[in-house]
Amino acid sequence: MDFVIAEGIVVQRDRRLLKILLENLLGNAWKYMAKNLVSWIEFGVANSNNQLHNTDNVLYFIRDNGVGFDMADAEKLFGTFVRLHSDKEYDGTGIGLATVQRIIQRHGGQIWAEAAVNQGATFYFTL
Repeated sequence: MDFVIAEGIVVQRDRRLLKILLENLLGNAWKYMAKNLVSWIEFGVANSNNQLHNTDNVLYFIRDNGVGFDMADAEKLFGTFVRLHSDKEYDGTGIGLATVQRIIQRHGGQIWAEAAVNQGATFYFTL
């Protein structure tokens, strides 16, 4: 297991809520790539000028090489009690990403994801 964490990331927001946000996003990355023989998680900052999502805020990301998901299901990701993978295969309640989205929206940000089946996922967010 490899972790790559960008240096110098400093955020001045609600510490308690950001802890919950990171626990959920990193926890999902860990859960969905834990079955890989070679696995990694990366946390960093991407290009801050994102035309697609109309933001010039700092763009953070969490990327993994886990099971990913079909982008056709991307709209469902942040729904409450919505799961894209079987609860028999991966545990969870289905509220983690909904919680993350609410925290990010409370801070005036946005979140979205890009993925491919069996090729991992990247969650981008602004605050």
